[in-house]
Amino acid sequence: MISVRAYSAGMAKKLVIKVTAGADAPERCSQAFTVAAVAAASGVEISLWLTGESAWFALPGRAAEFELPHAAPLPDLLASIQAAGQVTLCTQCAARRDIGEKDVLEGVRIAGAQVFVSEIMADGAQALVY
Repeated sequence: MISVRAYSAGMAKKLVIKVTAGADAPERCSQAFTVAAVAAASGVEISLWLTGESAWFALPGRAAEFELPHAAPLPDLLASIQAAGQVTLCTQCAARRDIGEKDVLEGVRIAGAQVFVSEIMADGAQALVY
């Protein structure tokens, strides 16, 4: 959990969220996107990693297919995260689903474990996995 006191005291924080769930676990998926969007709206540097079944949300139109009662629409959450942070699709997850760079939403990068480890090990980084 991000310490509001530490953040407001001027300590730079980066929140790296790895979401492994998609339509197969909608509440967990929605929670990850919601936390990322709230962090981005709060001025926290955000990096959202799409892995496992969430990899499909890197494709145009796929977030619109996601439904969860009483949850913010996934396309809106994704747009706010993209506007304020970085969205990354796991290299292996993309390959297993035959997703290439030309297939993903504009601004979504495809990167692997080396980049993920680099992000989570940086000073001031906090990692969450959903």
